[in-house]
Amino acid sequence: MVLSTLAFVLAVFLLAGFTKGIIGLGLPTISMGLLAIVLSPVEAATLLILPSLVTNVWQMVEGPCLRSLLRRLWPLNLGVCLGTWAGAAFLSGLGGPYGALALGIALMVYASFGLAAVKLSVPVQAEGWMGPAAGATTGAITAATGVFVIPAVPYLQAIGLTKDELVQALGLSFTVSTVALAVTLAGRTELHLDLAWPSMAGVVVALLGMRLGQAVRARLSPQAFRLWFFAGLLALGAYLAARGLV
Repeated sequence: MVLSTLAFVLAVFLLAGFTKGIIGLGLPTISMGLLAIVLSPVEAATLLILPSLVTNVWQMVEGPCLRSLLRRLWPLNLGVCLGTWAGAAFLSGLGGPYGALALGIALMVYASFGLAAVKLSVPVQAEGWMGPAAGATTGAITAATGVFVIPAVPYLQAIGLTKDELVQALGLSFTVSTVALAVTLAGRTELHLDLAWPSMAGVVVALLGMRLGQAVRARLSPQAFRLWFFAGLLALGAYLAARGLV
């Protein structure tokens, strides 16, 4: 990898890590979109695996609720794994001609409802079947686009988690999604092992950006966090939709 490309990659991971630190997501979405400017989709997905895994594990374990979240969210996360592996046949297209556009529009619609204070709610008794369904759909979209957001994020937001529980739950879900995607990529002949060192460097700058973002989030009230959360989703959706139109 030439020096100019490496500098661009590291800048992408710094920005993506900062966004993730504030709202708990955005690293794969931002990274996949921007890295695709200089790398092939499969190279970008391969480069993303390690920074995504490390930052998600950090986000997952940094909080007091992991044990209860593991018990509550295992149906969702099992669905994520099964959906990712079932949808792996579509990875070569990595989004297809309309994948990014459709995903971006879905994010924008959801974020608009959130900013308008339309509250989605999933009854506790429905989590047993809605969790696996949301997870399987998220996994299939992950396999096709490399992005872990829809519909797992709306589902997690709808089950009544607090600000910190939501961020930790996102870390858990994204960790599972990253591992499932890594297993899929490991079975492909296109896996680029020469990207290992740039990926490790990406971990360092992504963690730095994430720590800076977390410092910002710690100063946010729940109301301000909600505004940042949905505004971030709206921006991510607009970016994906615009990229899908190119």
